[in-house]
Formats: sequence, C-alpha cells, structure tokens
Amino acid sequence: QEPESAEASQFRLAAARTPEVPFGVSSSPAVLSHYGVSANTITLFRRVDNDRRDLDMNNEDVDTEKMIRFVRINELRLVTEYDPVTSIGVMQSSLRFNLLLITDKMSPKHPERMRRFRAAAELFKGKILFILLDSNLKSNEQVVSYFQLKKSQLPALAIFHTPDDEHDVMTVDEISTERVQDFCNRFMQ
Repeated sequence: QEPESAEASQFRLAAARTPEVPFGVSSSPAVLSHYGVSANTITLFRRVDNDRRDLDMNNEDVDTEKMIRFVRINELRLVTEYDPVTSIGVMQSSLRFNLLLITDKMSPKHPERMRRFRAAAELFKGKILFILLDSNLKSNEQVVSYFQLKKSQLPALAIFHTPDDEHDVMTVDEISTERVQDFCNRFMQ
C-alpha cells in the first residue's frame, strides 16, 4: 500500500540483486483484488507450472536476503538447475513429471546440450519440469545413485513420475530435441 515503505525499499533492492527475474510493484486495489493478494505480500508467478507462491510480509521480519531466498527457492525456470536451494521449489512443484539432464556442466558439449534441452522444454511447458543436474557437484551424487547411474554412463536423461516414484533412464551421447521428445512421450503414455 505504501510504495515508499521500508518493505518496498527492501523489495527494490532484492529486484536489483536478482536481475534475471522480472519484478513489479503494485498498490492498485484492482490489481491486488484480481490476484487475490493482501497488502504487503510478495507473489511469485511461475510460468513453468502456472503456479504461484506467496510470502506474507506482515507475519515475518522480511529483509532483502529473505526475499531473495524466497525467490530462489520458489522460482522455476524453463530448465531449473538442481541444487540444495532450488530442490525445495522442485519438490513443491505441481508438475508430476520431472525430466533430469544429468551431465557435466564443464564439458565442452554442455552449451549445445543445454540449447537442445531448452528447446525440448518449450514443448512440454506446463507438463514436465525440466531439471539440469550437474554431475560434478558432490551434493548431487545421491540423486545420480538413485537412478543407479555411474559417471561413465553420463550424460543421461532420467524421467520421474512423482506420485508413484516410477522412473526411466536413458544414457545419451548427444541430446536432440526429437530424442528428448520421444523419450518423454513414451514415458508419459
């Protein structure tokens, strides 16, 4: 309600420190009503799964760091990189299918793999959550072992249906949009 409040100032600082995420401020009663937002609420709209997350700033002592953490935990991108922070948002996603690209981010082939993986993610927006899992991170070793993969079998695609833990794995030398699309369609059927 107050664009010059301390909370609004903290919000603008969080926005400046997170330039890759679009931020906006509104004190319009019509806008707040349209989205069902009460005053002093941060609402994060996720385009990947058409979901939203709200942070009520009236109940907590919210500062810039807490706002940034809220965004980092809850934002889901076309391809979300899995790490200890984003894992919470991934687990809370309304999408029941997750596709992981388990790969070495340091590989010279990584940029091209990601370009093709993102192209496939566009085709399944709102249906499958696309996740990048860097096989070099120690914190990701448990996920790699869950799919019973060894480093020598990477890169690999692993698709997972969250309600019943059903999953499938495909090792791949080259990622192609068509190959990813076929793998996803087969599993979803």
